[in-house]
Amino acid sequence: MKMNINPSDFRVPAGERVDLSTWPTNVKRVYTSKKHYHKLLKAQVEELSALQRLHYASNHYAMLLIFQGMDATGKDGAIRHVMSGVNPQGCQVFSFKQPSTEELEHDFLWRTTRRLPERGRIGIFNRSYYEEVLVVRVHPELLRNQRLPDELPDGKTIWQDRYRSIVDLEAHLHRNGTRIIKFFLHLSKDKQRKRFLDRIDDPDKNWKFSNADISERKQWDHYMQAYAACLRATSTVDVPWYVVPADNKKNARLIISQIILDTLNQLNMQYPDVDKERHKELKSIRKRLLPKNQD
Repeated sequence: MKMNINPSDFRVPAGERVDLSTWPTNVKRVYTSKKHYHKLLKAQVEELSALQRLHYASNHYAMLLIFQGMDATGKDGAIRHVMSGVNPQGCQVFSFKQPSTEELEHDFLWRTTRRLPERGRIGIFNRSYYEEVLVVRVHPELLRNQRLPDELPDGKTIWQDRYRSIVDLEAHLHRNGTRIIKFFLHLSKDKQRKRFLDRIDDPDKNWKFSNADISERKQWDHYMQAYAACLRATSTVDVPWYVVPADNKKNARLIISQIILDTLNQLNMQYPDVDKERHKELKSIRKRLLPKNQD
């Protein structure tokens, strides 16, 4: 079931200036009804499940999906719905929030690097090392907890240095077979307000809301500036960012899943070959499994 989704429409060109005010938070729906949406998503999930099995059996590549965005952008829901058909044995999800005491004793990439997916697996980062050039940039006082050496460059260059570390890491991973897809779920401020109200009004969603969400909302403009700078500095030809309009959750999920499918379909994957000796062995085993009166 083909949809009119072109991943390049959402891809951030390498090195180009990014003004998020010009990137839409809502685009024309690729589905016509709720029923049509479920039909499209089901088809995508089934294709993703088949490709994931091939990816696991081929065991030559690893895949890392990174989800970033403001609160209430739908990151959890996108992961849950898009990856619903994937075998848990071949997939692992990690959420990164405030660093622990142990994590603060290491460089800023340590806690995520140790969670990278193995070959044949799909790793998902719900937030990631990018928090260190987003949240920490909006709240530079957090740098004090990281006990950085005094001889490190001053605050004017630290973000460029971190961008460079990230780009170098991602280039290294790409060269060694890890395919990274980075999604920024682009939500409008007004839509976030409505989703916050929904979390307050729905008792089953109260647990999702905290006063910290409102505090961070006050920093909206600063976050948009931090995201724009980050996208420009770290979207590369091999490891691009995709800005996914997130005002419509269903549309966003279909876009995300199509981008993942396109990336998997571009990989040179195949099931392991079975040599003649193995064929002979399997034929012998099959014969023993058949009823005695059947050959």
